[in-house]
Order: sequence, then C-alpha cells, then structure tokens
Amino acid sequence: MEQRAFGNTGLKVSALGFGAGHIGSNNLPEKEAEELLNLVLDSGITLIDTARSYGLSEERIGKYLGRRRSEFVLSTKVGYGIQGFEDWTYECVRAGIDQALRLLRTDHIDIVHLHSCPIGTLQWGEPLRAIEEAVREKKVLVAAYSGENEALEWSVESGRFGSVEHSVNICDQRCIENSLAAASAKGMGVISKRPVANAPWRFAECPVSHYAEEYWWRWKTMDVDPGGLEWQEVALRFAAFTPGVHSCIVGTVNPEHLKRNLDIIEKGALPQKLYETIRQAFKTNDPGWWVGQV
Repeated sequence: MEQRAFGNTGLKVSALGFGAGHIGSNNLPEKEAEELLNLVLDSGITLIDTARSYGLSEERIGKYLGRRRSEFVLSTKVGYGIQGFEDWTYECVRAGIDQALRLLRTDHIDIVHLHSCPIGTLQWGEPLRAIEEAVREKKVLVAAYSGENEALEWSVESGRFGSVEHSVNICDQRCIENSLAAASAKGMGVISKRPVANAPWRFAECPVSHYAEEYWWRWKTMDVDPGGLEWQEVALRFAAFTPGVHSCIVGTVNPEHLKRNLDIIEKGALPQKLYETIRQAFKTNDPGWWVGQV
C-alpha cells in the first residue's frame, strides 16, 4: 500500500484509509469487528478515521487495536454529544477529546476534527481554542476540520488547522480547484470522504429519499463512458489520485469489499484521458450550488 506524507504534519498515511463508521453498529458482532480491524492494519492501511457519533466505533478501535497503536494514524471528530455540555462549546470539545482518549485507549490522537462545525461557530473561536490547547498539551497532534462549503473554505484560509477532511469524488469536484488547491498550497493534510460518491450506479432509477439521490442525478447527467472499467474502480482511483488528496476513506464490514478496494488502489491513477474526461464532464454540467450537500 502506497504511503504518503500527510502534508507538512510529519505524519504518513496510506492512500486508502479506513472509514470506521460501519464498525460502530450494534448489529456487528464483536468478533467480526475485531477481525476486520486487524485485517485493516494487516493489509497495509495506516489511517483509521472515526468519530464520536459512530456508535461503538471509538470503543472498538481502542479495544481491538490499542496494542497496535503505533501502527496507524488515528483520526476522530468532536464537538457535540457530550452529556452535560452544550454542543460546540470550549468545554464540550475538551470533554470530547478526553472521552475519545479514554475510549481509544491512547495517550494521544493524531488528528482531531471539528465535525461539520458551522462557520459562525468556527469564527467565534471557542471550539478551535479547545483543540489548540489539546495540541499544546500533546493530547492531539493535528487540529483539523471536517466539512464542506464556506466553513471548509474558512478553515483552510484561517491558517489554524493542519488538515481537512471533505468530499472529493467524481460527482463532487468543485473543491478541487478551490479548497483542495488552497489546502495543498499551504501544506495541509487532506482526507477525501465519500470517495465513491455513495455508489449511485447501484440504482437503475433515481433513489427516493436516499443518501445517493443527488449524486445519482449528477452521475447520470455527466454521462461518462468508463472505458470498460467498473464504476467502483473508476470512482476510487479518481478520488485517491486527485492531486492534493493524501488518503481517501472507505468504510465496510465486508472483508471481501476491503480486499477489492485495496486491489483497486494498487492499480494506481486512472488513465489521464479518462480522468480529464470526468473533470470536463463535471465542469460542463456543474449547477454550482449543491456541492457537499449530500
């Protein structure tokens, strides 16, 4: 698995990261969670991305990978959902970091994101002050932001974050020439979320009230010929090898799906002509308003 410098943070991450949302489900047996998490590391993936909102995810990572903590970069998200504290306050963020440290069974977290924090709250400054204090105390290595649109742009331009996580995929490309380019120029680490665009090709017709609905319309409108490649492969290679992206995170509880994604990443970047065709198709059909809204 290709390992990449994570901007100027001093960290290194795998081109394919593991999105640990699915392993937080109560429906997933503990044994399967343990086996999957260890398979992730055994496969050469060195970035695991979780959040306090992902159910049992943080707890299971700590329980099953605590002894292997030195083998991977750990990313989580805070700002909300701590009993006894108002969301997005200084106190809530500090309590969230401390709770994550306990659940993850570690003395530090490599990357801590403010998770979709509204721009006004970011500019108020208290949540960010809490993370910056945790960085000085070495509880956190990199202060980060996860989100889209104006808040993402502010986070990149502020100079107060070391990394960002946002959507980069075949159906959501507007960030490539603005936020992603700016983050790259500043030496920030960049994690691509939703790299396979919620797999809209699964649906013969537009899904109704489904997470993939907007992406389905964009995918159909772009009308790109994948040149004989499966769309899962096209999408994943597009996201992982877009300049400026250091790792793209994909979640699964299926070991075979994990292995398939690893095989795809090993193929490297898309043929340049196909990559450029996808970029042009997006630019031609971009309505200019819905980026990151799904």
